[in-house]
Amino acid sequence: MADREIKFDAQVDITDVVCPVTLVKAKVALEELDAGQILCIRMNDGEPVQNVPRSIKDEGHQILKLLRNDDGTYNLFVRKLED
Repeated sequence: MADREIKFDAQVDITDVVCPVTLVKAKVALEELDAGQILCIRMNDGEPVQNVPRSIKDEGHQILKLLRNDDGTYNLFVRKLED
């Protein structure tokens, strides 16, 4: 699986919820990390892939990579840049 390419400190799966809850769950998971740690967010194609990375970047965090999984979901790797 694509997770092996990047080491991460925490993971959240938002494939079972819809916007805007997808972004809320991602933000809560980021809040639990320390600055510099990496979060892997597993999400569905479509609206989450379009909106979640943009919103997280707008909040000042670093998008490291977006990888498509074999099952059609995506893993977004984010470095928390501020506490």
